[in-house]
Amino acid sequence: MFDFGIAGYEPTWLDDRADVVREHGHRLRRLAGRTLTRVWMVWDLEDDEWFCDCPVLFDFDGRQAEINHQKLGDLSLTWDTIDPTRPIRWPGFDLRWRPEPLPELRALRGLPLKGVELLEWLGGDAAQGNIDISFTFDTGRATVFNALDENGLSFTPPGPNQRPHRFT
Repeated sequence: MFDFGIAGYEPTWLDDRADVVREHGHRLRRLAGRTLTRVWMVWDLEDDEWFCDCPVLFDFDGRQAEINHQKLGDLSLTWDTIDPTRPIRWPGFDLRWRPEPLPELRALRGLPLKGVELLEWLGGDAAQGNIDISFTFDTGRATVFNALDENGLSFTPPGPNQRPHRFT
């Protein structure tokens, strides 16, 4: 199993909303009301940009959700397994964990989580059924979505091709 150069990381890939709910629904529900204390992203130091192949870590008062996408529909959600103080070893890249490297993430830090939504893609194309994870706050949201074999990040409400399934 490929660990993305992250010691101790063992992604578990799911591709169906029912599987995500069965495996992680209880943990996602329990995040509501917790404060977002940190978001970690892997940064490519040479290109000075987000290295979106690696998981995104959302820390809610010591409970860390680790979100990653690969291929067209695979989602891995793991909990409290990654230590962002440890180095990333991916040959050919100079990568480091960076906290809140984007202003939109810094704006959410310190806010209580209102709820979690699984966003199901209904576009009628090859991505049909893809599942994204969205964290909602009173003043905004952060969604980690499948960007065709890597992670994408959005701060806008779900689009017309996304059906939200709420955990509150």
